[in-house]
Amino acid sequence: MAESEPAPGTWGACRFCGVAVPAGASKCEICGAAQPLSAAEIPTAPRSVRRRLKLTGLLRSVIVVVVIAGLAYAIVSAELAGPPVLSTDPLTTAGTYVLAPGNYTFLSGEINGGDYVLGNFTSVAPAGTDVAVAVYNTSGWDAFVAHQPVTPTWSLPATYDGRIIYSPLVTDTYYFVFSNPYPTSSGLTIKVYITTTYESNSGDDGFA
Repeated sequence: MAESEPAPGTWGACRFCGVAVPAGASKCEICGAAQPLSAAEIPTAPRSVRRRLKLTGLLRSVIVVVVIAGLAYAIVSAELAGPPVLSTDPLTTAGTYVLAPGNYTFLSGEINGGDYVLGNFTSVAPAGTDVAVAVYNTSGWDAFVAHQPVTPTWSLPATYDGRIIYSPLVTDTYYFVFSNPYPTSSGLTIKVYITTTYESNSGDDGFA
C-alpha cells in the first residue's frame, strides 16, 4: 500500500533552507542538510534558527509575489498594446534580386500624391555591373509590358550603384522597374540588392 502524506501539522522544516520536510525525514530533500527540525522542535529551536526559518519563508513569499506580479504585468501590457503592427507596404522592402540578361524585376505599390519613396540599389555580383532603373505609373506600366514606346515618370541612367528619391504629385500605383541592360547574347546575369522605404509627407495631402 502506498505511504500516505503526513497529516497537517506534522511537517517539519529544514534548519538550513527552511523548506518543509515530512515527519521522520533524516535530511532535507532540497538542500541535503541533515537533521531537519520536526514540527514539535520548531517553536523551541534556537533563536538564530527560528530567525533563519522566518527569513527564508518571507523570501520565498516575496519571490512568489514578484513572479505573479511580473506575469500579470506582461499579460496586461500585451492586452493593452494589441497585436504587433508589421509593415505591409510593398514599397518598404529590402532584398537581393537576380536579373537575367535583358530581363527585369519590379516593385509596385500605391503612392499618395506628395508622399515619396527613398531607396538604394547596388549590383553585388558581378560587382560593378550596371542596372537601369525607371518608374512608371499605371498607364505607363501597361504600355511597358506591352512593349510599346513609353516615357517613364522618373528614371536613372544605368549604373552599378544608385539612390532612389521619388515623389509623385498624383496618387496612383507606381512600378519601380530594375532592368539588366545587357543583351541576352551576353549571358550576363546580375544580382542586385535593392532597399526602398515609403515615407508619408504629413505636411502635404497631395492630389487625389
